[in-house]
Amino acid sequence: MQAIYVDGDFLTTKAALKYMYQGDRGGTVIYMGSVHSHEGSPLKSAYVAAKHALLGLGRVLAKEGAEHNVRAHVICPGFVRTPLVDKQIPEQAKVLGISENEVVKRVMLGRTGDGQFTTVDDVAQTALFLVAFPSAVLTEQSFIVSNGWYMQRLVYAVERRVGRTRVGARRP
Repeated sequence: MQAIYVDGDFLTTKAALKYMYQGDRGGTVIYMGSVHSHEGSPLKSAYVAAKHALLGLGRVLAKEGAEHNVRAHVICPGFVRTPLVDKQIPEQAKVLGISENEVVKRVMLGRTGDGQFTTVDDVAQTALFLVAFPSAVLTEQSFIVSNGWYMQRLVYAVERRVGRTRVGARRP
């Protein structure tokens, strides 16, 4: 997993930078992270570690590449219905002792705002936006494209800190 996600992105970036740095022509490098780039998740240690590494790689490239007009971003989608995710559903159901439907509804989509998978088109549109953006003001950023999955996590964390429930009542 590390070789694919981290080494592969590092080596591809190294090869591309030779051309991007020539004459400071620049460009935009987009890494494909995940909501798991920002938090851990059970049953995904190697994947989470690799996706966290992409955040670091993007941040370093944004700083080192700036003088050559190179921008770097990490797109961090939520669950996208891919063959990989389809394979994980029965595996997680077995390990967690729940139905496949419960894995989809509770584990994968339970924290989204709308109960929907992120789509490939959502990710593609984000990439097009970042590549076309006219300045470097957004460089070194990660963009979470998750139907609110990660946002829900942030809301719960803030609520825990202030001791409130979702409706604003004090916890006992």
